Amino acid sequence: MSASMEAQVRRDLFDQMVLIRTYEEAVLREYHADKKPAFDIGAGLIPGEMHLSAGQEPVAAGVCAHLTTDDAVTATHRPHHFAIAHGVDLQAMTAEIFGRVDGLGKGRGGHMHLFDPATHFSCSGIIAEGYPPAAGQALAFKRRGTDRVAVAVTGEGAANQGAFHETLNLAALWKLPVVFIVEDNDWGISVPRSASTSVADNAARAASYGMPGVRVEDNAVEAVYAAAGEAVERARNGGGPSLIEVHTLRLWGHFEGDAQGYRADLEGVPGKDPIPTYEAVLLEQGVIDDAAVAASRKNASEVVEAAIAFAKASAEPDPATVLDHVFA
Repeated sequence: MSASMEAQVRRDLFDQMVLIRTYEEAVLREYHADKKPAFDIGAGLIPGEMHLSAGQEPVAAGVCAHLTTDDAVTATHRPHHFAIAHGVDLQAMTAEIFGRVDGLGKGRGGHMHLFDPATHFSCSGIIAEGYPPAAGQALAFKRRGTDRVAVAVTGEGAANQGAFHETLNLAALWKLPVVFIVEDNDWGISVPRSASTSVADNAARAASYGMPGVRVEDNAVEAVYAAAGEAVERARNGGGPSLIEVHTLRLWGHFEGDAQGYRADLEGVPGKDPIPTYEAVLLEQGVIDDAAVAASRKNASEVVEAAIAFAKASAEPDPATVLDHVFA
């Protein structure tokens, strides 16, 4: 953690992380509210799978602090933290998660298929799917002579997919303005990284494609911010792509309802929570005080609860419109 970083930047990073966590906790609450007493993944106001990003807030906050809504972000099946950090409208996003007509996709996509043209944000449930579209957007930005950049996010398990390697190769060959982010939360669903990946870290793979590769340890938001700042600046200035892997943390299950019986590290996970860790540093260094922490949490709660209320008040799609707004 850098005491020399501008205080307002550090406060903004903290506020962003608090907002993301507050949102995920609210979605967690609403998702499970009507799935009791026996958990039924298909029941309730939010049926289906739900992948939440608690613990991975430093990645989204640190990366997106350098972006504008003119830049593009392609995220994973665990997308909410990047959507929030990139400025996707929280009410429309929440309505989409609830499957309502005021959602980003008119309630057709759900939480793994969020598309927002206003902020050039997209995500997909297909592993590593976001890498090729990000390269395509970066190619368009370059050909148009802009300084816009694309950011592609995936998990460490997806770094073994062909789309990952093919995209890195083309991006380097064409010197595209794209930043590749790998979120290493140690687990590809229930498979540990050590059992799936032949290299110690995926940042080392960047050298194979002639681009810089950086691994950020300790889930530290300021270290992510610093690494992303260099990579985004390089891309904007025509220097080509970079790869950043962040050793982050999955506080909760791969999906809601995941018993996580495969994890031997669960006992120590709460102590690694990046938000109280960062809060303690900022308090100790006088960057924030208890009043600022309370204000941050109060503001986040008000914004999030307004989004939840908006979603619940939105109508469900009329079955007669089932073929509207989709590819036929």
